[in-house]
Amino acid sequence: MNTIHATLSQRERELTAIITAYNQVTEQLKQSHESLNIEVRKLRVELEDKNHELARRERLSALGGMATGVAHEIRNPLGSIQLYASMLDHDLSALPEAQKLVRKISAGVHALDHIVGGVLDFAGRREPSLQRVDLASIVSRVFDTAAPNAAAKNVELLMDHAGGNDEVWADRVQIEQAVLNVVLNGIDAADAGGTVRIRTECDSPDLARLIISDSGPGIDEAIMDRIFNPFFTTKDTGTGLGLAIVHRIMESHGGRVTARNSEGGGACFVLELPTPAQSADTDVVERNV
Repeated sequence: MNTIHATLSQRERELTAIITAYNQVTEQLKQSHESLNIEVRKLRVELEDKNHELARRERLSALGGMATGVAHEIRNPLGSIQLYASMLDHDLSALPEAQKLVRKISAGVHALDHIVGGVLDFAGRREPSLQRVDLASIVSRVFDTAAPNAAAKNVELLMDHAGGNDEVWADRVQIEQAVLNVVLNGIDAADAGGTVRIRTECDSPDLARLIISDSGPGIDEAIMDRIFNPFFTTKDTGTGLGLAIVHRIMESHGGRVTARNSEGGGACFVLELPTPAQSADTDVVERNV
């Protein structure tokens, strides 16, 4: 009887060990399955984002081609209208009331030409001439350019520099244009006595950030996903191309621009640019592929 009991006990122990091992494997499989599902969901989201971005690029490319053709067709007769208006302005020097009307025509032509120029600038998609650029110098030049607009609206321009190596791999002219567009938008949004602040962040070896915030009313969440679309604007005047050009410039640099509302109020735009170190690593990878 003792032998039988000992044998059963041994078999029970073996069975218990098998069941325990089975449970452990089952739990591991369950955890692996859950982890795999999480990764699949992440990949689906990333794929949807990539497809969305690809579709956006294709739409913008088609729109850019169409806009270029239309802009050139408009610009040609505008030049003729401006020429005739100038001749009339000279000939009507003895008729001041009529001369005022002609000058209004000239002003309208000038405004239309400005819009056409913005369309061509957006559609041009000039490839950036990349080099090492100091972020602080870009911000300084943008502040000098935007200062008259800020003074006219009684808006204060501020800058916070985080320190560290703030070099980026960029086309100076294009990045200055992108930053200026965002700063001017901030000045327009800020009330008299408000502020527009630029903060630089260089806490990563791979990228640097320019964070531009204003004390305005912020961005309506209902239009947040459309603010970078060309020709979309909430202003009474303007072409709606300013932020679209910013998006295009950042994209062509291998960077990105995002927008959100600040917790304390106002809009906040984050411009991310690759550093020379990241660009060098990318070049090495591309050469080794």
